[in-house]
Amino acid sequence: MKKNILVIHTGGTISMFEDQATGAVKPSEQNPMTMASTQLQEDACLIIEEPFNLPSPHITPNEMLRIKNIIEEKIEQTQIDGVVITHGTDTLEETAYFLDLLLNITIPVVLTGAMRSSNEIGFDGLHNFISSIRVACTDEAANKGVLVVLNDEIHTAQNVTKTHTSNVSTFQSPQFGPIGIVTKQGVIFHHQPIATKKFNVTSITKNVPLLKAHAGMDSLLLQALSQLNIDGLVIEALGQGNLPPSTLAGIKALIEQNIPIVIVSRCFNGITQDVYGYEGGGKHLKELGIVFSNGLNGQKARLKLLAALEEGRKKEEMNTLFHA
Repeated sequence: MKKNILVIHTGGTISMFEDQATGAVKPSEQNPMTMASTQLQEDACLIIEEPFNLPSPHITPNEMLRIKNIIEEKIEQTQIDGVVITHGTDTLEETAYFLDLLLNITIPVVLTGAMRSSNEIGFDGLHNFISSIRVACTDEAANKGVLVVLNDEIHTAQNVTKTHTSNVSTFQSPQFGPIGIVTKQGVIFHHQPIATKKFNVTSITKNVPLLKAHAGMDSLLLQALSQLNIDGLVIEALGQGNLPPSTLAGIKALIEQNIPIVIVSRCFNGITQDVYGYEGGGKHLKELGIVFSNGLNGQKARLKLLAALEEGRKKEEMNTLFHA
């Protein structure tokens, strides 16, 4: 019996074409994935939605929330066995993680995209799309949270990140690797991810910036943010979670306003820890009240802090939330 798969096309390179005259890659008048979807009806019963056609740098948490609402509405209206979302790759990991934080469902939800546009040699979009449909139709994909499928690999939304600007194998999960693969014979899972905390978010109203630390960083931007009525802040800190001492005046100004500050590492691997006791070191920052995140990258920690604040979570709860 064919599965009912909700397909949500949102845009991105997977729906674009390369202008042969200029070499520019841009959206086409008709999404090629919409046309491809009709050809795949033999494999599954596809219910197609196309709420917008946007390059992924145009995607905001408001569009992410809209995708989440579409999924929940369709599940209420009809029998849905799985969901596949096509998306631009630049912010795909953020939409995937945002949905993973908000969707409290058991059916497979898969995001996919492409690194090459529809008329380029080696277009990877159709293959990734077909692979994602196969994963969404697989019973073993249930209860694994939101998944990302590209280049025959299956990754969790929490761990996957874009690691190369143009390579088709750009999506990787540092430290952990994929949890499964897609082969000609079938879909194979070899890991079961840990369930994530779900948040109840109905609107996006909070302002949570993201900063990256660097040698010689001072308090200039931090002092400016303290005047801009922000709700929270994420900083990609140095190493295991350290900041230059010249940032401390700005850090203290935000803390005095009761603004939650979450620290992640700008390093590709590892987690933040309050190890160093010098001025601006992790132990010093922890004593000031900064929250240390357990392994998320900056863009995902920002979304988790945003979701927690939208749900009304208090600053005092953040340490527990960011170690879950």
